[in-house]
Amino acid sequence: MTITYKIQESYSSLTKSEKKVADYILSSGEKIVYSTMSDIKAATNVGDGTIIRFCQKLGFSGFSDLKIEIAKEDFSKQQEDSQTANVFDKTAQKVNDSLKTTNHLLDSGKLDQAIQAITEAERIYMFGVGSSGNTGKDLEAMFLRVGVHSCTVIDPHFQAQIASLLTEKDLVIGFSLSGKTKDTYNSLKIAKQNQAKVLAITNYLSSPIAELADIVLQTAVQEFLDGASLAGKISQLYLCDLLVQGYEVKNNIDSVELRAKVLRSILDKSID
Repeated sequence: MTITYKIQESYSSLTKSEKKVADYILSSGEKIVYSTMSDIKAATNVGDGTIIRFCQKLGFSGFSDLKIEIAKEDFSKQQEDSQTANVFDKTAQKVNDSLKTTNHLLDSGKLDQAIQAITEAERIYMFGVGSSGNTGKDLEAMFLRVGVHSCTVIDPHFQAQIASLLTEKDLVIGFSLSGKTKDTYNSLKIAKQNQAKVLAITNYLSSPIAELADIVLQTAVQEFLDGASLAGKISQLYLCDLLVQGYEVKNNIDSVELRAKVLRSILDKSID
């Protein structure tokens, strides 16, 4: 039984306030999985208790449980669609769409500000957890090839400790597709309190992490059930590559010589 059918079946037994929640969820479709209870309260003018009671009437423990079920339905539908199409073409199309959408959302002014912040920073750290933390490590390696020393920190405890010692001369780049990752947000908040500049790479301009940041570069892939997807990773890496290339151009970096120097240092690590 789909969520839509469950809501329609229970609709007559809902209170007036609960019907507001039902109408909002029905009109939002699968996008509701990226909403918070605060979003629903703002849109419907109901309280937390009303939202929770609505979810319980449908047989769920709370709003998070409801969102997971909606995400499962949407993901299952996508999987069925993939089976009826060429899976290779479909995957390639998702990656291409990710790049095109990220490029469309790109604010060149914000990109210039980010490159300037990288140029001026005495120390650069990347904060992220999970897949986003791995993207930070990718950017660290990319920076190294153009002579920029940076450090990726994926442990929230170390993030907090490092953030507490930063100054206005430092830059922290925070990765979070949702912009709501609690550990990353908390660490960036400490960095901001210590006057460090914060660059956020995230999907949502109105997310907590984006609102905290001094500069935001926007990714374009929504993930809920399908975390760490290739499309989401590509969206982040595309922006990372633009940062590195922009830094090279702005600072007239002799990237050929630098890359050759780095290559020489690891050539003897290859097996003949």
